[in-house]
Amino acid sequence: MTAAVFGHDGPWTEEEYLALGETQQRVELFDGSLHVTPAPTPRHQRIQRNLGNLLEEAARSAGLELLETVNVRLKPGRIPIPDLVVTQPIDFDEPMVEAQDVRLVCEIISPSNAATDKVLKMHYYAAAGIEWYLLVEQENGTLHLYRRHGQHYSEHSVTKPGEALMLTEPVRATIRPEDLVP
Repeated sequence: MTAAVFGHDGPWTEEEYLALGETQQRVELFDGSLHVTPAPTPRHQRIQRNLGNLLEEAARSAGLELLETVNVRLKPGRIPIPDLVVTQPIDFDEPMVEAQDVRLVCEIISPSNAATDKVLKMHYYAAAGIEWYLLVEQENGTLHLYRRHGQHYSEHSVTKPGEALMLTEPVRATIRPEDLVP
């Protein structure tokens, strides 16, 4: 299907991927293959926006940046587009953020794409050295915070509705699931 959409045969290089420019779909590059997903649902977008609002001031206070749906180069040819990232200061004119600049990556789990967030991206983010990974369940806002140990993540905490996640690194923020979901 991606060959028909983008008029391309065979594996994609990073240069060919970047030459696509901005697209209406979310297009990620995983080892020569494009992963194309439609725009997120309104629920997903609201959760992402609310979480971004909570993290933005915390990031700025820590001298960091909060970015939404930005290309992150995990290694050459592997470029996902996370929902949110907290990064050290970056060059805003570069087409992507390098993994070593990312301090926290956040994904809102889409029911149609849960395996990508819970397995594939989790593995890739850990292997790229990103210290913190936050997964948010859309149904109720439950937060799963993971910390990297070697090449893998281990669950640091689970925060359910009625509880609060007290982040202390890489930023200081309090996140309540009920503040995220519509």
